[in-house]
Amino acid sequence: MAILQIVNTAAFVLAVAVTGGAFAPAPAERAPTAAELAFSDAPYGVDPIVTGPVSGKFRAERDRAGCEDAVWPDIPVSCYPR
Repeated sequence: MAILQIVNTAAFVLAVAVTGGAFAPAPAERAPTAAELAFSDAPYGVDPIVTGPVSGKFRAERDRAGCEDAVWPDIPVSCYPR
């Protein structure tokens, strides 16, 4: 009778572990974005805010790229001055 309890308990523990994600595969590594590659020495991101004067062409390029709403690491490289 004690063996039956042990087997039932083991089956229950295994069922909880499997459904709880204990045996889930590790998440896949994602490829680095262009901004992460360009600024590899800044692991916490680089602020694309430009504080100096810029040309109208650069402002238009930033508007097209959506730089105001971009969040690290998904910031287009065109948001940074060259």
